Amino acid sequence: MGQIRVTQVRSKIGGTQGQRDTLRSLGLKRIRHSVIKEDRPEIRGMVRTVAHLVTVEEISGEEAQS
Repeated sequence: MGQIRVTQVRSKIGGTQGQRDTLRSLGLKRIRHSVIKEDRPEIRGMVRTVAHLVTVEEISGEEAQS
């Protein structure tokens, strides 16, 4: 499976508790913070929950190791 880079671009302030919990579960702590995750259905579902707060990029193998 591939990998994706998830970056928080908007604040969690004003979001529901579930959205805040989802950001924390993804490992995002602040605006412009990025994490690399495996591209799995569970992660895609979490991203869909907070799609208005994050951006998602698919990354290649060489990029993931740097």
